Amino acid sequence: MGGPWTYADDGRDTDGMHGADREYYESITDGLGCGIVGRNMYDAAGAWGGTNPFPGTLIVLTHRTEDQPDPSAGFLFVDGFDAALMKARELAGDGGVSLGGGADLIRQGLAAGVVDELAISTAPLVLGGGKRLFEGFEQDIDLEVLGTWSSQYATHVRYAVRRAGQEYAAH
Repeated sequence: MGGPWTYADDGRDTDGMHGADREYYESITDGLGCGIVGRNMYDAAGAWGGTNPFPGTLIVLTHRTEDQPDPSAGFLFVDGFDAALMKARELAGDGGVSLGGGADLIRQGLAAGVVDELAISTAPLVLGGGKRLFEGFEQDIDLEVLGTWSSQYATHVRYAVRRAGQEYAAH
């Protein structure tokens, strides 16, 4: 998002984003009340420098809850998908809940039928390892494109997850 950087850089915030990347980021965080990420994403992001950069509390789904940082950092460690989702809904109030990844977390949300929208960013880079988003996922899901944003760094697509018997939304 917004240029070549790594989680090892100090620039973990969104200040450097502009253009399509900024528009996409704002579209997915608008109305967000709470988020959930997996422990691997939290660790890979270097805990975002020790402070949650997203709106609302960021719940980290982990079996190692004893590593909980100070609550003022904006992170809450929770064990178990159902417990994390229940807590996120409570903390979000009237706001939305985002499942930020990794792949295991997103597959759990899709399998549980709690995902209304799927947002996927594809960067012009081929990695030889990592977890594949849909590997082992056996359900068919119909998607409707809600919007696309593209920059030299990534193409971002937001999809509505269409459930059986649900009509496509008119845009």
